Amino acid sequence: MNLKSVKYKMNDAFPALTHSNFRYFWTGQCISLIGSWMQNTTQGWLVLKITQENSSFLLGLVNAVQFTPIMIFSLFAGVIIDKLPKKKILLFTQTSLMIIAIIQSLLVWTNSIKYWHLIILSLCIGIINTIDLPTRQSFVIEMVGKKDLMNAIALNSSIFNAARVLGPSIAGVVIAYFGMEFCFFVNAISFIPVIYGITKIKIENKNTILQKKNVFFEIKEGLTYISKSFTLISTLTLITVLGIFAFNYNILIPVFSVNVLGLSSKEYGLLMSSLGIGSLIGALSMATKSKNGPKKLILYISSFMVCILLMVIGLTKVYYTTAIFLAIIGAFNVIFSTTANSTIQLNAKDEFRGRVMSVYTLLFAGVTPFGSLFTGFIAESFGAAKGFIYSGMLALFLVINIILVQTYFSKKRKL
Repeated sequence: MNLKSVKYKMNDAFPALTHSNFRYFWTGQCISLIGSWMQNTTQGWLVLKITQENSSFLLGLVNAVQFTPIMIFSLFAGVIIDKLPKKKILLFTQTSLMIIAIIQSLLVWTNSIKYWHLIILSLCIGIINTIDLPTRQSFVIEMVGKKDLMNAIALNSSIFNAARVLGPSIAGVVIAYFGMEFCFFVNAISFIPVIYGITKIKIENKNTILQKKNVFFEIKEGLTYISKSFTLISTLTLITVLGIFAFNYNILIPVFSVNVLGLSSKEYGLLMSSLGIGSLIGALSMATKSKNGPKKLILYISSFMVCILLMVIGLTKVYYTTAIFLAIIGAFNVIFSTTANSTIQLNAKDEFRGRVMSVYTLLFAGVTPFGSLFTGFIAESFGAAKGFIYSGMLALFLVINIILVQTYFSKKRKL
């Protein structure tokens, strides 16, 4: 097979990479996300160590604080995103996150880190992510167009989850041999490639300048637009349930690792990586099948499987068994999120995309404070194993009812 045919097959499987703007963005993210996952893994471990209590509730509180700004300000962020050039927004947010990582590194390195420092820094990260997350989501379609959108989302998911494999495993080794401060420092350095990549992007500003309108009117306008779309409402409802009750791995896995499996930092890092391995497989699978577009049946099946697997993980007591099921749930997690994201973006008009994706971010990540506190409380009261089981049971009950209601109304609309 010659080089030309290999290139053709790659372009056919991953058409989003034929867009130079997306390649700049995607390549920078390949490096930056490894650092982000190193920091995410290290922060969970750091909370357990500096509190000296192995407290799942205190860990859940840090996570809740980080996502609270998304819950409060996402709708306002959507208005900003629809007004300002997304490239400039991303340059600001990525630079700000790099500065925060440097501060965290210095605090740990000087032995000055306190629990309240993590609360404040998590709040700052949350404020920046309130703008950064929906901007990145809605910027993708401007780089690749609607035809290659699902492929681009799946490719973004693949590097996110490849980083989820590499980041935690690297972090586990780095913590053991060099210290936690080095993980935060590596994350700070990793922002340089993505910032450089964003500066190289050349794209026409497609933002609609909304003038002479009150910000609350613009928010209402966006919500009204969403409420009139059955596809958007039905997809966002499922996202809300899984966002609150299912996607709390960064709370449950650290506590489960310490209190149930009795793992070291290296083994904990590898356990987190197993979640990423499954997610990567799921992302690559979605990328190669992106030509078919998002399917409602896949959305339903993947949400159902996530709930079932949460309960199964809660019943495991062996390290390798837990790793296997975390890999499987990781795959279904990505299949669900890629399908949901693609469905929403493909059904949103350009002038509303920023506000629609801000609602997506609100329901996918902004509800995390409720989920974090719920999960932290359950794990604190009944143990990490029950935390997995009860979260899965409640999520499954709600998902089944949502699917039944959506199926009923979908059939009624066709009559």
